[in-house]
Amino acid sequence: GTTGVLALAAALRAASLEERLKQQRFEAAYRGVELEALYDVGLAIASTLNLEQLSEEVLLRAGSLLDARRGALYLVAKGRYRLEHTLGGDAVERVALDDPRVEGLLAGRSAGGDGLLPGARYLIGSPVEAAGRRLGLLLVGDKESRHGVGPFGSSDRRTLALFANQAAIALENAHLHRQAVEKERLEREAELAAEIQRRLLPERLPRLAGLEVLGWSRPARHVGGDFYDLMPLAGDRLAAVVADVAGKGMPAALLVSSLSSAMRLLVEGKALGPEVVSRLNDHVYGSSGPNKFITLLAAEIEAGSGEVRYLNAGHNPALHLTAAGEVRELASGGLPLGLFPAGSYRPGSIKMATGDLLCIYSDGITECASPEDEEFGPGRLVELLRSSARLPLPDLVAAVDEATARFARGMPQADDQTLILIRKT
Repeated sequence: GTTGVLALAAALRAASLEERLKQQRFEAAYRGVELEALYDVGLAIASTLNLEQLSEEVLLRAGSLLDARRGALYLVAKGRYRLEHTLGGDAVERVALDDPRVEGLLAGRSAGGDGLLPGARYLIGSPVEAAGRRLGLLLVGDKESRHGVGPFGSSDRRTLALFANQAAIALENAHLHRQAVEKERLEREAELAAEIQRRLLPERLPRLAGLEVLGWSRPARHVGGDFYDLMPLAGDRLAAVVADVAGKGMPAALLVSSLSSAMRLLVEGKALGPEVVSRLNDHVYGSSGPNKFITLLAAEIEAGSGEVRYLNAGHNPALHLTAAGEVRELASGGLPLGLFPAGSYRPGSIKMATGDLLCIYSDGITECASPEDEEFGPGRLVELLRSSARLPLPDLVAAVDEATARFARGMPQADDQTLILIRKT
Protein backbone atom coordinates (compact mmCIF):
# COMPACT_ATOMS: atom_id res chain seq x y z
CA GLY A 1 0.00 0.00 0.00
CA THR A 2 1.47 3.22 1.28
CA THR A 3 4.96 1.83 1.46
CA GLY A 4 4.80 0.80 -2.22
CA VAL A 5 3.60 4.24 -3.32
CA LEU A 6 6.39 5.95 -1.42
CA ALA A 7 8.95 3.59 -2.91
CA LEU A 8 7.62 4.29 -6.42
CA ALA A 9 7.73 8.04 -5.80
CA ALA A 10 11.30 7.79 -4.54
CA ALA A 11 12.29 5.73 -7.56
CA LEU A 12 10.73 8.30 -9.93
CA ARG A 13 12.55 11.16 -8.17
CA ALA A 14 15.81 9.25 -8.37
CA ALA A 15 15.25 8.57 -12.07
CA SER A 16 14.41 12.24 -12.67
CA LEU A 17 17.50 13.33 -10.76
CA GLU A 18 19.64 10.91 -12.72
CA GLU A 19 18.19 12.23 -15.96
CA ARG A 20 18.93 15.81 -14.92
CA LEU A 21 22.48 14.82 -13.93
CA LYS A 22 22.93 13.12 -17.30
CA GLN A 23 21.66 16.26 -19.05
CA GLN A 24 23.99 18.47 -17.01
CA ARG A 25 26.94 16.15 -17.73
CA PHE A 26 26.03 16.24 -21.43
CA GLU A 27 25.76 20.03 -21.46
CA ALA A 28 29.05 20.35 -19.57
CA ALA A 29 30.70 17.99 -22.03
CA TYR A 30 29.14 19.90 -24.93
CA ARG A 31 30.36 23.20 -23.53
CA GLY A 32 33.81 21.66 -23.11
CA VAL A 33 33.81 20.50 -26.73
CA GLU A 34 32.39 23.86 -27.80
CA LEU A 35 35.08 25.80 -25.93
CA GLU A 36 37.80 23.49 -27.26
CA ALA A 37 36.50 23.99 -30.80
CA LEU A 38 36.37 27.75 -30.29
CA TYR A 39 39.93 27.69 -28.92
CA ASP A 40 41.17 25.75 -31.95
CA VAL A 41 39.29 28.05 -34.33
CA GLY A 42 40.67 31.12 -32.55
CA LEU A 43 44.23 29.88 -32.99
CA ALA A 44 43.60 29.15 -36.66
CA ILE A 45 42.19 32.55 -37.56
CA ALA A 46 44.62 34.47 -35.35
CA SER A 47 47.50 33.18 -37.48
CA THR A 48 46.09 34.84 -40.62
CA LEU A 49 47.08 38.48 -41.16
CA ASN A 50 45.81 38.88 -44.70
CA LEU A 51 42.44 40.64 -44.32
CA GLU A 52 40.84 39.06 -47.40
CA GLN A 53 41.93 35.52 -46.45
CA LEU A 54 40.91 36.13 -42.84
CA SER A 55 37.40 37.25 -43.84
CA GLU A 56 36.89 34.05 -45.82
CA GLU A 57 38.33 31.94 -43.00
CA VAL A 58 36.08 33.57 -40.39
CA LEU A 59 32.96 32.75 -42.40
CA LEU A 60 34.01 29.17 -43.16
CA ARG A 61 34.79 28.53 -39.48
CA ALA A 62 31.54 30.14 -38.33
CA GLY A 63 29.55 28.01 -40.76
CA SER A 64 31.36 24.85 -39.63
CA LEU A 65 30.88 25.60 -35.91
CA LEU A 66 27.16 26.25 -36.29
CA ASP A 67 26.33 23.87 -39.17
CA ALA A 68 25.16 26.91 -41.15
CA ARG A 69 24.65 26.88 -44.91
CA ARG A 70 24.74 30.66 -45.30
CA GLY A 71 26.78 33.49 -43.86
CA ALA A 72 28.04 37.05 -44.33
CA LEU A 73 30.74 39.17 -42.74
CA TYR A 74 30.39 42.94 -42.73
CA LEU A 75 33.08 45.44 -41.71
CA VAL A 76 32.35 48.99 -40.61
CA ALA A 77 33.49 51.53 -43.22
CA LYS A 78 32.44 55.16 -43.61
CA GLY A 79 29.73 54.92 -40.97
CA ARG A 80 27.97 51.79 -42.26
CA TYR A 81 28.34 48.03 -42.58
CA ARG A 82 30.07 47.10 -45.86
CA LEU A 83 29.92 43.50 -47.09
CA GLU A 84 33.36 41.89 -46.93
CA HIS A 85 32.64 38.22 -47.68
CA THR A 86 29.72 35.81 -48.13
CA LEU A 87 29.12 32.08 -47.67
CA GLY A 88 26.60 30.03 -49.63
CA GLY A 89 24.83 32.90 -51.42
CA ASP A 90 24.33 36.63 -51.81
CA ALA A 91 23.95 39.27 -49.11
CA VAL A 92 22.95 42.92 -49.00
CA GLU A 93 26.02 44.99 -49.98
CA ARG A 94 25.67 47.87 -47.51
CA VAL A 95 23.65 48.23 -44.33
CA ALA A 96 23.23 51.25 -42.04
CA LEU A 97 24.60 50.86 -38.53
CA ASP A 98 21.17 51.58 -37.07
CA ASP A 99 19.22 49.47 -39.59
CA PRO A 100 16.13 48.06 -37.76
CA ARG A 101 16.70 44.66 -39.36
CA VAL A 102 20.13 44.40 -37.74
CA GLU A 103 18.93 45.74 -34.40
CA GLY A 104 16.05 43.24 -34.36
CA LEU A 105 18.36 40.39 -35.28
CA LEU A 106 20.94 41.20 -32.59
CA ALA A 107 18.19 41.56 -30.00
CA GLY A 108 16.75 38.15 -30.93
CA ARG A 109 13.46 39.60 -32.16
CA SER A 110 13.88 38.42 -35.76
CA ALA A 111 14.79 35.01 -37.15
CA GLY A 112 14.66 35.76 -40.88
CA GLY A 113 16.69 38.95 -41.10
CA ASP A 114 14.16 40.49 -43.50
CA GLY A 115 16.24 39.92 -46.61
CA LEU A 116 19.76 40.56 -45.27
CA LEU A 117 20.67 37.15 -46.73
CA PRO A 118 18.18 36.79 -49.59
CA GLY A 119 16.57 33.34 -49.56
CA ALA A 120 17.71 32.41 -46.04
CA ARG A 121 14.85 31.27 -43.77
CA TYR A 122 16.64 31.44 -40.41
CA LEU A 123 19.29 33.91 -39.35
CA ILE A 124 21.26 34.90 -36.27
CA GLY A 125 23.92 37.57 -35.90
CA SER A 126 26.52 38.95 -33.56
CA PRO A 127 28.40 42.24 -33.49
CA VAL A 128 32.16 42.05 -34.02
CA GLU A 129 33.69 44.37 -31.40
CA ALA A 130 37.16 45.05 -30.00
CA ALA A 131 37.81 47.28 -26.99
CA GLY A 132 34.23 48.55 -27.14
CA ARG A 133 34.60 49.61 -30.77
CA ARG A 134 32.27 48.16 -33.40
CA LEU A 135 34.35 46.58 -36.17
CA GLY A 136 31.68 44.71 -38.05
CA LEU A 137 28.80 42.26 -38.08
CA LEU A 138 28.79 38.46 -38.43
CA LEU A 139 25.67 36.69 -39.76
CA VAL A 140 24.97 32.97 -40.22
CA GLY A 141 21.83 31.43 -41.69
CA ASP A 142 19.92 28.17 -42.25
CA LYS A 143 21.19 25.60 -39.74
CA GLU A 144 21.56 22.09 -41.18
CA SER A 145 19.01 19.61 -39.82
CA ARG A 146 17.63 16.14 -40.66
CA HIS A 147 14.77 17.80 -42.54
CA GLY A 148 16.85 20.38 -44.48
CA VAL A 149 17.30 23.61 -42.56
CA GLY A 150 16.04 24.69 -39.18
CA PRO A 151 16.23 27.48 -36.62
CA PHE A 152 19.20 28.21 -34.37
CA GLY A 153 19.00 27.66 -30.62
CA SER A 154 20.13 29.82 -27.70
CA SER A 155 23.38 27.86 -27.42
CA ASP A 156 24.08 28.71 -31.08
CA ARG A 157 23.72 32.40 -30.29
CA ARG A 158 26.19 32.02 -27.42
CA THR A 159 28.65 30.14 -29.64
CA LEU A 160 28.40 32.79 -32.37
CA ALA A 161 28.96 35.58 -29.83
CA LEU A 162 32.05 33.84 -28.41
CA PHE A 163 33.38 33.21 -31.91
CA ALA A 164 32.71 36.84 -32.91
CA ASN A 165 34.89 37.95 -29.99
CA GLN A 166 37.78 35.85 -31.29
CA ALA A 167 37.15 37.03 -34.86
CA ALA A 168 37.29 40.65 -33.63
CA ILE A 169 40.78 40.17 -32.19
CA ALA A 170 41.99 38.53 -35.40
CA LEU A 171 40.43 41.22 -37.60
CA GLU A 172 41.92 43.98 -35.48
CA ASN A 173 45.37 42.36 -35.74
CA ALA A 174 44.98 42.03 -39.52
CA HIS A 175 43.86 45.67 -39.79
CA LEU A 176 46.84 46.87 -37.75
CA HIS A 177 49.14 44.70 -39.86
CA ARG A 178 47.70 46.18 -43.06
CA GLN A 179 48.23 49.70 -41.70
CA ALA A 180 51.84 48.89 -40.83
CA VAL A 181 52.48 47.37 -44.27
CA GLU A 182 50.85 50.36 -46.00
CA LYS A 183 52.89 52.80 -43.94
CA GLU A 184 56.07 50.93 -44.81
CA ARG A 185 55.10 50.85 -48.50
CA LEU A 186 54.39 54.59 -48.53
CA GLU A 187 57.69 55.31 -46.82
CA ARG A 188 59.57 53.18 -49.36
CA GLU A 189 57.67 54.86 -52.20
CA ALA A 190 58.45 58.29 -50.79
CA GLU A 191 62.14 57.45 -50.44
CA LEU A 192 62.27 56.15 -54.02
CA ALA A 193 60.40 59.21 -55.34
CA ALA A 194 62.76 61.51 -53.41
CA GLU A 195 65.75 59.71 -54.92
CA ILE A 196 64.26 60.12 -58.43
CA GLN A 197 63.81 63.83 -57.81
CA ARG A 198 67.30 64.29 -56.35
CA ARG A 199 68.87 62.67 -59.41
CA LEU A 200 67.00 65.02 -61.75
CA LEU A 201 68.48 68.16 -60.20
CA PRO A 202 71.71 69.46 -61.77
CA GLU A 203 74.83 67.89 -60.26
CA ARG A 204 77.00 70.86 -61.23
CA LEU A 205 76.11 74.46 -61.94
CA PRO A 206 76.97 75.82 -65.39
CA ARG A 207 79.84 78.32 -65.42
CA LEU A 208 79.44 81.19 -67.88
CA ALA A 209 81.51 84.37 -67.89
CA GLY A 210 79.25 87.28 -66.98
CA LEU A 211 76.68 85.29 -64.97
CA GLU A 212 76.40 84.03 -61.39
CA VAL A 213 73.98 81.11 -61.14
CA LEU A 214 72.49 79.14 -58.24
CA GLY A 215 69.58 76.67 -57.91
CA TRP A 216 67.92 75.39 -54.73
CA SER A 217 64.92 73.19 -53.92
CA ARG A 218 63.37 71.81 -50.75
CA PRO A 219 60.40 69.40 -50.93
CA ALA A 220 57.60 69.97 -48.43
CA ARG A 221 57.54 66.27 -47.47
CA HIS A 222 59.72 63.40 -48.67
CA VAL A 223 59.06 64.43 -52.24
CA GLY A 224 57.00 66.91 -54.18
CA GLY A 225 56.34 68.10 -57.67
CA ASP A 226 58.89 70.93 -58.04
CA PHE A 227 61.74 70.70 -60.51
CA TYR A 228 64.46 72.98 -61.79
CA ASP A 229 67.18 72.67 -64.41
CA LEU A 230 70.12 74.78 -65.60
CA MET A 231 71.53 73.88 -69.01
CA PRO A 232 74.37 75.51 -70.96
CA LEU A 233 73.44 76.19 -74.59
CA ALA A 234 75.50 76.95 -77.68
CA GLY A 235 76.60 80.56 -78.17
CA ASP A 236 77.44 81.32 -74.53
CA ARG A 237 73.81 81.01 -73.45
CA LEU A 238 72.08 79.50 -70.43
CA ALA A 239 68.65 77.82 -70.16
CA ALA A 240 66.96 78.07 -66.74
CA VAL A 241 63.72 76.19 -66.01
CA VAL A 242 61.47 75.95 -62.95
CA ALA A 243 58.42 73.66 -63.12
CA ASP A 244 55.70 72.73 -60.63
CA VAL A 245 53.74 69.50 -61.16
CA ALA A 246 50.20 69.24 -59.80
CA GLY A 247 50.26 66.61 -57.04
CA LYS A 248 52.85 64.99 -54.81
CA GLY A 249 54.54 61.65 -54.26
CA MET A 250 55.51 59.05 -56.81
CA PRO A 251 53.07 60.13 -59.60
CA ALA A 252 54.46 63.68 -59.45
CA ALA A 253 58.07 62.43 -59.36
CA LEU A 254 57.52 60.23 -62.42
CA LEU A 255 55.87 63.08 -64.33
CA VAL A 256 58.78 65.37 -63.43
CA SER A 257 61.19 62.68 -64.66
CA SER A 258 59.29 62.42 -67.94
CA LEU A 259 59.31 66.21 -68.35
CA SER A 260 63.04 66.44 -67.66
CA SER A 261 63.91 63.74 -70.21
CA ALA A 262 61.64 65.22 -72.89
CA MET A 263 62.96 68.73 -72.36
CA ARG A 264 66.61 67.75 -72.65
CA LEU A 265 65.88 65.73 -75.81
CA LEU A 266 64.00 68.64 -77.38
CA VAL A 267 66.52 71.32 -76.40
CA GLU A 268 69.68 69.32 -77.23
CA GLY A 269 71.89 72.26 -76.25
CA LYS A 270 70.45 74.50 -78.97
CA ALA A 271 67.47 76.66 -78.04
CA LEU A 272 64.53 76.82 -75.64
CA GLY A 273 61.74 78.58 -77.53
CA PRO A 274 57.95 78.49 -78.06
CA GLU A 275 58.12 75.43 -80.30
CA VAL A 276 59.94 73.40 -77.63
CA VAL A 277 57.41 74.39 -74.93
CA SER A 278 54.52 73.58 -77.26
CA ARG A 279 55.96 70.13 -77.91
CA LEU A 280 56.48 69.66 -74.16
CA ASN A 281 52.80 70.49 -73.70
CA ASP A 282 51.83 67.79 -76.20
CA HIS A 283 54.12 65.31 -74.45
CA VAL A 284 52.64 66.01 -71.00
CA TYR A 285 49.08 65.96 -72.38
CA GLY A 286 49.63 62.60 -74.03
CA SER A 287 51.57 60.90 -71.21
CA SER A 288 49.69 61.98 -68.07
CA GLY A 289 46.23 61.31 -66.70
CA PRO A 290 43.37 63.77 -66.31
CA ASN A 291 43.80 66.62 -63.83
CA LYS A 292 47.58 66.37 -64.20
CA PHE A 293 49.36 69.48 -65.42
CA ILE A 294 52.62 71.35 -65.00
CA THR A 295 53.28 75.07 -64.65
CA LEU A 296 56.64 76.06 -66.11
CA LEU A 297 58.83 79.11 -66.58
CA ALA A 298 61.74 78.76 -68.98
CA ALA A 299 64.28 81.50 -69.60
CA GLU A 300 67.18 81.64 -72.08
CA ILE A 301 69.91 84.12 -71.12
CA GLU A 302 72.79 85.37 -73.29
CA ALA A 303 75.71 85.73 -70.87
CA GLY A 304 77.47 88.51 -72.79
CA SER A 305 74.60 90.84 -73.68
CA GLY A 306 72.25 90.03 -70.78
CA GLU A 307 69.38 89.45 -73.23
CA VAL A 308 66.69 87.23 -71.66
CA ARG A 309 63.97 85.49 -73.67
CA TYR A 310 61.38 83.68 -71.59
CA LEU A 311 58.17 81.65 -71.77
CA ASN A 312 55.74 81.40 -68.88
CA ALA A 313 53.28 78.49 -69.04
CA GLY A 314 50.88 79.31 -66.22
CA HIS A 315 53.67 79.68 -63.65
CA ASN A 316 53.91 82.43 -61.06
CA PRO A 317 55.83 85.41 -62.50
CA ALA A 318 59.62 85.45 -62.21
CA LEU A 319 61.16 88.64 -60.81
CA HIS A 320 63.72 90.90 -62.53
CA LEU A 321 65.36 93.25 -60.03
CA THR A 322 67.53 95.99 -61.50
CA ALA A 323 70.62 97.27 -59.71
CA ALA A 324 68.58 100.40 -58.89
CA GLY A 325 65.94 98.27 -57.07
CA GLU A 326 63.21 98.39 -59.73
CA VAL A 327 61.15 95.21 -60.17
CA ARG A 328 59.64 93.76 -63.29
CA GLU A 329 57.50 90.59 -63.43
CA LEU A 330 57.89 87.95 -66.15
CA ALA A 331 54.18 87.18 -66.46
CA SER A 332 52.33 84.29 -68.08
CA GLY A 333 52.23 83.81 -71.83
CA GLY A 334 50.24 80.58 -72.01
CA LEU A 335 48.34 77.86 -70.12
CA PRO A 336 50.01 75.20 -67.97
CA LEU A 337 51.40 72.18 -69.79
CA GLY A 338 49.09 69.21 -70.21
CA LEU A 339 45.70 70.91 -69.91
CA PHE A 340 44.92 71.01 -73.64
CA PRO A 341 46.56 69.65 -76.80
CA ALA A 342 48.34 71.94 -79.24
CA GLY A 343 48.99 74.78 -76.81
CA SER A 344 50.55 78.03 -78.02
CA TYR A 345 52.96 80.13 -75.97
CA ARG A 346 53.85 83.77 -76.33
CA PRO A 347 57.48 84.64 -75.56
CA GLY A 348 58.67 87.73 -73.73
CA SER A 349 62.06 89.39 -73.34
CA ILE A 350 63.99 91.64 -70.96
CA LYS A 351 67.53 92.99 -70.80
CA MET A 352 69.71 92.43 -67.74
CA ALA A 353 72.37 95.01 -66.96
CA THR A 354 75.36 94.58 -64.66
CA GLY A 355 74.16 94.02 -61.08
CA ASP A 356 70.65 92.94 -62.13
CA LEU A 357 69.12 89.85 -60.53
CA LEU A 358 66.69 87.34 -62.03
CA CYS A 359 64.68 85.24 -59.56
CA ILE A 360 62.63 82.28 -60.83
CA TYR A 361 60.73 80.54 -58.03
CA SER A 362 57.87 78.19 -57.24
CA ASP A 363 54.76 79.26 -55.36
CA GLY A 364 55.80 77.17 -52.36
CA ILE A 365 57.85 80.21 -51.31
CA THR A 366 55.18 82.90 -51.68
CA GLU A 367 52.43 80.59 -50.38
CA CYS A 368 54.40 79.61 -47.28
CA ALA A 369 51.80 79.83 -44.49
CA SER A 370 52.06 81.15 -40.94
CA PRO A 371 50.15 79.66 -37.96
CA GLU A 372 47.57 82.42 -38.57
CA ASP A 373 47.13 81.06 -42.13
CA GLU A 374 48.70 84.18 -43.66
CA GLU A 375 50.86 83.74 -46.77
CA PHE A 376 54.44 84.97 -47.11
CA GLY A 377 53.41 86.57 -50.40
CA PRO A 378 55.29 88.09 -53.36
CA GLY A 379 55.67 91.44 -51.55
CA ARG A 380 57.82 90.00 -48.77
CA LEU A 381 59.93 88.12 -51.32
CA VAL A 382 60.53 91.30 -53.34
CA GLU A 383 61.53 93.28 -50.24
CA LEU A 384 63.87 90.50 -49.13
CA LEU A 385 65.53 90.38 -52.56
CA ARG A 386 65.90 94.17 -52.57
CA SER A 387 67.48 94.30 -49.13
CA SER A 388 69.81 91.35 -49.82
CA ALA A 389 70.49 91.88 -53.53
CA ARG A 390 74.25 92.44 -53.08
CA LEU A 391 74.82 89.32 -51.00
CA PRO A 392 76.61 86.34 -52.56
CA LEU A 393 73.97 84.07 -54.08
CA PRO A 394 74.40 81.25 -51.50
CA ASP A 395 73.81 83.79 -48.72
CA LEU A 396 70.78 85.18 -50.56
CA VAL A 397 69.26 81.69 -50.85
CA ALA A 398 69.96 81.13 -47.15
CA ALA A 399 68.21 84.44 -46.37
CA VAL A 400 65.08 83.34 -48.30
CA ASP A 401 65.15 79.96 -46.56
CA GLU A 402 65.53 81.55 -43.13
CA ALA A 403 62.85 84.20 -43.76
CA THR A 404 60.22 81.65 -44.85
CA ALA A 405 61.07 79.29 -41.97
CA ARG A 406 60.81 82.18 -39.49
CA PHE A 407 57.49 83.23 -41.03
CA ALA A 408 56.09 79.66 -40.82
CA ARG A 409 57.14 79.31 -37.14
CA GLY A 410 57.25 75.52 -37.32
CA MET A 411 54.06 75.06 -39.33
CA PRO A 412 54.38 72.14 -41.82
CA GLN A 413 54.20 73.42 -45.39
CA ALA A 414 51.94 71.97 -48.06
CA ASP A 415 54.11 72.76 -51.07
CA ASP A 416 57.74 72.57 -52.19
CA GLN A 417 60.05 75.57 -52.33
CA THR A 418 62.29 76.04 -55.36
CA LEU A 419 64.49 78.93 -56.42
CA ILE A 420 66.85 79.87 -59.26
CA LEU A 421 68.91 83.04 -58.90
CA ILE A 422 70.90 84.54 -61.81
CA ARG A 423 72.97 87.71 -61.46
CA LYS A 424 74.55 89.64 -64.34
CA THR A 425 78.15 90.49 -63.46
